[in-house]
Amino acid sequence: MPRAVRLTDELLGHFGTKIGEWTLIPSSGGVFEVTLNGELIYSKKELGRFPNDGEVLELLKPHLD
Repeated sequence: MPRAVRLTDELLGHFGTKIGEWTLIPSSGGVFEVTLNGELIYSKKELGRFPNDGEVLELLKPHLD
């Protein structure tokens, strides 16, 4: 959960009010996925690793900047 909280802080700090809603859904088994409007942006399950610092931010920039 600490990684998700850190990511939340990073994204809200960068995008501010461009994010109208943020939902954090706790799960088990190491699932860590980020979606935007139903589109999968990042999946730990698919890549086999947690995102690097700033990685999700960079993936979201084309959609929100």
